[in-house]
Amino acid sequence: MESGEVVTGPEGEEVVLGDVGTSIVYENDHVRVWEVLLEPGEVQPWHRHHHPYLVIAIEEAHNRMDFLDGRPPRHMHETVGRVVFRNIGAPHMLTNEGTTRYRSRLIELKCLDLPMDEEVR
Repeated sequence: MESGEVVTGPEGEEVVLGDVGTSIVYENDHVRVWEVLLEPGEVQPWHRHHHPYLVIAIEEAHNRMDFLDGRPPRHMHETVGRVVFRNIGAPHMLTNEGTTRYRSRLIELKCLDLPMDEEVR
């Protein structure tokens, strides 16, 4: 895990990055599986993915992804069973801006080495 990494924010401030999920559910040499659990209004702090990953929504919510580099936020309606693949990318944080709890499994693919790109479809 790479939490504790220090990066520079848009105003030149130091930002300490956190974990990509709430807790680790499973890990081996090839994958790391996180639970991401956000109550309404709760935030997954600034973090960066160092491995390509899949997100599988288990509980539905309206989320917002903010990026440390200042690009516009991404608003997402996470429906149960929705699966998204993303590559490594810029530091960001996730906010549950809905009225329901958000829960997902985030699966880091530690053995997959791809060039950095915000999202691969």
